[in-house]
Amino acid sequence: MKILASLACVMLCANAYAECTTNARGAVVCNNGESAAGYNRNTGNGFTSEKNQNGVTTTQTTKGGEAKTKDGKGVYTSPSGKTCARTARHQGCN
Repeated sequence: MKILASLACVMLCANAYAECTTNARGAVVCNNGESAAGYNRNTGNGFTSEKNQNGVTTTQTTKGGEAKTKDGKGVYTSPSGKTCARTARHQGCN
C-alpha cells in the first residue's frame, strides 16, 4: 500500500509539473501552487490538496480524513465521522 501511495503521488506530481521536496519530518511534498500531494513514510499516510477559486483549500488523506481551510480557520472531518472546527475565537470537536 505504501508503494502504491508513493507511486500515485509521483504520477500526480509529475503530471502537474510540480516541484517535489522531502521535508524535515520525512514527508515528500509536491506542489504547483494550486494543488499539492504528498506521502509521509513515517506514518504511511498520503494526502492530496487543492485550492478552489474562493481560496478554500480542501485536503484529503488516504486514511479518509478531510479538511477545508481558509485563512487559518477550518473544519476537519475524521474517517470515523467526528467533526472539529476552528474559528477566529473558538476551536473544538463534537
